[in-house]
Amino acid sequence: MTAVPLAAPRRAPRRRKALALTAAAVLPLLLALTGPLLAPHSLDAPVTVPFAAPGAGALLGGDQLGRDVLSRVLHGGTLLVLGALLVAVVTTGVAALVGCVAALRPALGRAVERGADVAILLPPVLGILLIALAWPGGGRWAVIAAAITLGVPYAVRVVAASASPLATAGYAEAALARGESTSYVALREILPNLRATVLTLFGLRFVEAVYVISMAGFLQIGPQPPASDWSLMVRENAPGILLNPWAVLAPSIAIALLATTVSLVTHTLSPDTAKAVTRA
Repeated sequence: MTAVPLAAPRRAPRRRKALALTAAAVLPLLLALTGPLLAPHSLDAPVTVPFAAPGAGALLGGDQLGRDVLSRVLHGGTLLVLGALLVAVVTTGVAALVGCVAALRPALGRAVERGADVAILLPPVLGILLIALAWPGGGRWAVIAAAITLGVPYAVRVVAASASPLATAGYAEAALARGESTSYVALREILPNLRATVLTLFGLRFVEAVYVISMAGFLQIGPQPPASDWSLMVRENAPGILLNPWAVLAPSIAIALLATTVSLVTHTLSPDTAKAVTRA
C-alpha cells in the first residue's frame, strides 16, 4: 500500500485561484475603507436636484436631497466593514474556544446544542429589536451586540460538531492521559486541526454580519439620517428608484459584492482536508 498525495498537483492552480479571488476582494474592501478619501464631493452638500440622472457633476446622479450618490456610496461602507469584521472576529474566536472545549466535555456540549437550538429559532429581526429596545442609545453598537449574541450559539455548535471526532483521536486521548488540561488539549491538539472549519466559519460570520447590520440599517436601527450608510441609502432613496435607479442600485451592489467576494476568498483559502488516498 502506498500513499499518493492529491494536494501537490492541484496546489499551483489552487494558489492562482486564491490569489485571483483575493485580488478581487481587495478592491471592494479598499473602496469601503478608503472611500471617504476618494469621494469627489462633500458628504452632505447638495450638488444637483433631487433624484437627478447621472451627469458630469454627479457620475451616479443625486439622491433624495440632491447629494452626490457616488460620494455617499464611497463614505457608506467603512463602518459596515469594520462592524462586520468585529462581529466575525469575536463570534469566530468565541466559537473556536468554546466549541473545542465542548467537544471534550459532553455536559457542556449538550448545553451548547440546546442553546443553539433556541437561538436558531429566534428570528434575527426579533433579536435585533429586543436588544435595541433594551439598549435604546446603543445605535450601531446595539446592532453589533445583537449580531454577536445571535451568531455565537450556532457558530459554537458548528465548531463542536467538527471537533467531536478529533476529541476521540489518539493524540487527544494521549494528551488527556498524561495529565494535560482541557484548555491545553483544546487549543494545542484540536484547534490547529480545525483551520479549514474556522476560516470558513469566519467568512460565513462576516457575510452574516454584513446582512444583519445592513438589515438593521434598512430598518433604521443603528445608523440614523443624515449618516451615510449603504442600507440606509437603499431605504431613503427607494421612493425615487424610477427617477434615478443608481441611488438604490449602487449601495445594493456594494453590499452584495462585499459579501460575495469575502465568502469566495475564505472558501478558496481554506486548507484542503483531503491529504491522500491509498492504493495497492
